[in-house]
Amino acid sequence: MSKLQLSLACWNYDRTRALADGSVQPDGIDLNYLDMPVEETFFRMVRYREFDVAEMSLSSYTVSLFKDPSPFIAIPVFPSRFFRHSCIYVSAKSGIKTPKDLIGKKIGVPEYQMTAPVWIRGILSEHYGVPVDSVTYYTGGEEEPGRPEKQKLDLPANIKVQSIPQDKTISQMLRDGELDAFHTARAPSTLDGLKVLRLFPDYAQVEREYYRKTKIFPIMHTVAIRREVYEKNRWIAQALFKAFHESQRRTYEDLKETAALKAMVPWLGAVMDETRAEMGDDYWAYGLEKNYETLQTFLGYHYEQGLSKRLLKPEELFAPETLEAFKI
Repeated sequence: MSKLQLSLACWNYDRTRALADGSVQPDGIDLNYLDMPVEETFFRMVRYREFDVAEMSLSSYTVSLFKDPSPFIAIPVFPSRFFRHSCIYVSAKSGIKTPKDLIGKKIGVPEYQMTAPVWIRGILSEHYGVPVDSVTYYTGGEEEPGRPEKQKLDLPANIKVQSIPQDKTISQMLRDGELDAFHTARAPSTLDGLKVLRLFPDYAQVEREYYRKTKIFPIMHTVAIRREVYEKNRWIAQALFKAFHESQRRTYEDLKETAALKAMVPWLGAVMDETRAEMGDDYWAYGLEKNYETLQTFLGYHYEQGLSKRLLKPEELFAPETLEAFKI
């Protein structure tokens, strides 16, 4: 019996390497793994639905659920997670020293609906007293001019979003003081510690304290299936979930290896000991149950920021076949 051929667009993560090299294969599926940067994957999937399965921005996916019909269905796999206190940058000319100094300022964002800024805005509002509607957001290209939102947004009147000039970049405007701050995923090329600085220079310690307080390791990306592909073959949701889980399990094992370092981190053992002591053995958990509060927090932020038409529940995000825990 021939296998179902599916394309998967995903970056080259250690946790997905076994899927990329074929050493892990989803049951009944011949997977064509397309390795490409996330920006390209997101743009091509959201705009043109080019792939059967793709890594996707959690925020973009959530926005897509309000389309009729909704074009995608996700599985509770999270290729990218990231603490984002390190990703708030400020212009030295702005005089910003503390989070509350952001109030009333001009904040650059590549796209308002990007997942990283959703988390940043939510954290700043909930933990530092910076309301989402207390600043003006300026969208556009970080390093190249002319980046549009991937999806059309219908935001509440209290959320102020404008585009930067078509011939400028956020990175340059931040350096020159035309923007006061920047919420993003990638560090701007103008970050030099002089004209452009981090709001939290000691971000690693701040992020550890955030985790200790909330137990949240922010989710950035999920894995989405084109809905028409899923509806024709609903068994693929579980098959893909199992395969991603097995690929990740192998990476966990690689990181425990002491005979030789499998990652180019000299004190890898010490780093992993510290990480497991702080966050537990399954610190990069897949599945709904272990991520329920993290997803609930994100969905609350998404709704409060005008990106969701109603407050979703975490279980509404994923294929029902993947919601119940099972032994692998």
